[in-house]
Amino acid sequence: MSRALIVIDVQESFRARAEGPEGWAGIDNPKIAEPVNRLVRLARRQGDTVVWVLHEEPGTGTEFDPASGHVRLLEELDQPLDGEITVRKTSHNAFTTTNLQQQLTERGVTELVLCGIRTEQCVETTTRVGSDLGYRCTFVTDATTTNPIGALSVAAIVERTEAVLRGRFAEITTVDELVAAAG
Repeated sequence: MSRALIVIDVQESFRARAEGPEGWAGIDNPKIAEPVNRLVRLARRQGDTVVWVLHEEPGTGTEFDPASGHVRLLEELDQPLDGEITVRKTSHNAFTTTNLQQQLTERGVTELVLCGIRTEQCVETTTRVGSDLGYRCTFVTDATTTNPIGALSVAAIVERTEAVLRGRFAEITTVDELVAAAG
C-alpha cells in the first residue's frame, strides 16, 4: 500500500487576513506549521508521497488571488522537495480542479493522510472526496486548524467534523498516534 500526505492550504493567504473572526487573529492554532512539519518529516522518513495544496482565486483581488503574492506556503513550513507534488486548486477539495488523482494513481497511492487549514471546509471536503474515490483516508485532527463560525466554537466544529468523518470517510487520529505507530 502506498501512502500520500496531503497538506491542504497551509498558506500565507490566511495569515494575510489578519482582522476579524475569519482572519488569522481568530484562527485556533496559529502554529499549525509545527504539527504539519512533524507529519511531513514522518512521511518523508517513511518514503510516502508528500502533496502540497494551495487554494487560489484568480482575479478576485483577495488574499487568495495569485496576484496578491500571498498564495504560497507558510514560511515556517518545511518547503517542498524535488519530486513532491504541488497543486493549485480553485474548489474546496483538492481533486475537482486539479490533476491530483492522476498524479496519485501514477504513484500507486491508495491511502491518504490529510491535514491543513480549515478543518471543516477544505480538509474535510478533500477527505470526503478522497474516500469516495476509493482512497483509505486518515484525518489528522491536531494538524488542522480553523476559525469559529458565528456562535459555533472551534471545539464544536472539530467535534462535528470528527463525528461525520469517523467510520464513514476516514480514520481519525493525531500526530502523536501516527508517530508512535511508525515506531
